[in-house]
Amino acid sequence: MMKAIRRHLGWKIFLSYLIVLLVGSIVLATATEYTAPTAFDHHLAAMNDMMMGDTSMMGEATDLELDLFTNFRNALNEALGLALAAAFTATVLVSLIVSRQVVAPIRQMMFASQRIADGHYDERVDVPGDIAGDGLDELAQLALSFNQMAAKLEYTEDIRRQLIGDVAHELRTPLTTIKGSMEGLMDGVLTADVQTFQQIHRQTDRLQRLIDDLQELSRVEVGAYTMNLLLQEVQGLVEITKTTLSHQFEEKGVTLNIELDPGLPLVYADEDRIGQVLLNLVGNALQYTPAGGVVTIRARQERDEVQISISDTGVGIPDDHIDQIFTRFYRVDSSRSRSVGGSGIGLTIARHLTEAHGGRIWAESPGTDQGSTFTFTLPVAG
Repeated sequence: MMKAIRRHLGWKIFLSYLIVLLVGSIVLATATEYTAPTAFDHHLAAMNDMMMGDTSMMGEATDLELDLFTNFRNALNEALGLALAAAFTATVLVSLIVSRQVVAPIRQMMFASQRIADGHYDERVDVPGDIAGDGLDELAQLALSFNQMAAKLEYTEDIRRQLIGDVAHELRTPLTTIKGSMEGLMDGVLTADVQTFQQIHRQTDRLQRLIDDLQELSRVEVGAYTMNLLLQEVQGLVEITKTTLSHQFEEKGVTLNIELDPGLPLVYADEDRIGQVLLNLVGNALQYTPAGGVVTIRARQERDEVQISISDTGVGIPDDHIDQIFTRFYRVDSSRSRSVGGSGIGLTIARHLTEAHGGRIWAESPGTDQGSTFTFTLPVAG
């Protein structure tokens, strides 16, 4: 019996109700035992005052009082016994019903958690009450939180599966090209000229970029890197990015503009890490901006932070994708991302590095084919 009580919440709740009933019964019996005589004497004294004028009954008063008190106590004990029996029966029935009602959703969550542990991430539990309103008790809130956790696990699992497919595709494409070129060279189909070796080098470089991105993502997500925070000028950080990517902008025919507010304050930043954020954001804007388009880097001070934004006139971002754009390996258009070499990692790295500096990052876009703006902040050096 004790083993069943220890292992089952329903039995514990049921036993708690019985303990409450037992304590209440003891208190009621004890209180009755101490208060009944006093109450009886009080009411009997009132009756004696009414009988004072009848001297014939004075001799019989003492015997009558004893008989009345004995009968009163017996009647009281009988009534209390019947009441306690009825209360015990009602308490047992109500306790069983209530304990089952309390334990049922917990048991459901237990079974659901076991199925999720087995890989069934679509498992959900019923949430009693009005989710849209404020009519959720603690158990309903627990069930709602459980469903939210299961949804996040399901989303993470979907991302993991997508990651495997994406990485396999990203690796397969350059490897197939490299293997085909090498076989062509060995069979004499291709000539060992500069063009052939350049093609192999480009595909090898694409593999290297993917591996570097994966390694960098792994480091920033677990915080396995050091920060060298020094006073930095925003203009200097932007100029480094411009110099690094200017050739690519010229090659694609996209204009890069820089618009910085005068008198920007210094910021505490790691030059290499913030340079990486700028390269990721500006490079991302370049990838999705067609020839003849414009990419603009702006910076201004807002209270105790500097906002740096990168705007483009490219493909834009649909509204339903904005909230997910910084999720690792998330891409608005997978086929288009692959065609331009995107891995869906750069924006995630930018978010982690920005937050490591105590800043924020977000994206805005009027919609598809209307360009987009990525903004991140850095705290002003105080």
